[in-house]
Amino acid sequence: MKFRTFPRLLPLVSFCGSLILCWLPGNAVLAGSGHSHDADGGHSHAHAPISSEEAASRASKMLKQLADAGKIDATWSGLKAASMNQKLFSKGPEWVITFKNDKVADATKQTLYLFFTLDGHYIAANYTGN
Repeated sequence: MKFRTFPRLLPLVSFCGSLILCWLPGNAVLAGSGHSHDADGGHSHAHAPISSEEAASRASKMLKQLADAGKIDATWSGLKAASMNQKLFSKGPEWVITFKNDKVADATKQTLYLFFTLDGHYIAANYTGN
């Protein structure tokens, strides 16, 4: 049994090989210069940690967004942070920004905790602090 299909496939194989060879260098160019590699050669997308003042500022903005969205009472909007602390959780340290609001009738909901990563990304909010 003779295989005569290979000569007919040769132009297709050559074309596909050319596309791959042209694509590989272009792919490296698309990565851009805005990224870096850490000491072991991996990509590093970590950002610098924010200060407690910056954490409080971001928490105040998030507090307003939560109030505007109706997720928390509107009386929370505009309050200043009562405390800003880093707390160690199972997944690592986080900023915990605490707000107090005596206008809330339920005493268990007068303290609101907002959680942020150390580089300033919002994680969650709750009334327990955990």
